[in-house]
Amino acid sequence: MSLKALHIVFVGASVVLMAFLCGWAYLAYRETQATDYLVWSLCSAASVVGLIAYGRFVLRKLRHISFL
Repeated sequence: MSLKALHIVFVGASVVLMAFLCGWAYLAYRETQATDYLVWSLCSAASVVGLIAYGRFVLRKLRHISFL
């Protein structure tokens, strides 16, 4: 497995997990009105944006490397 494929797999899995955390924390915030959950939701949403930007950067940088 190449570095490019490894990054795609791990960044993709991280985006999915952070999106799940964002949704869960937001639903918990709506239910309890505890600001801790709102902070978790906002931080994980920012992480999703950052991970997507990082994934795009890596794909551009490793454009010449094959997936295999």
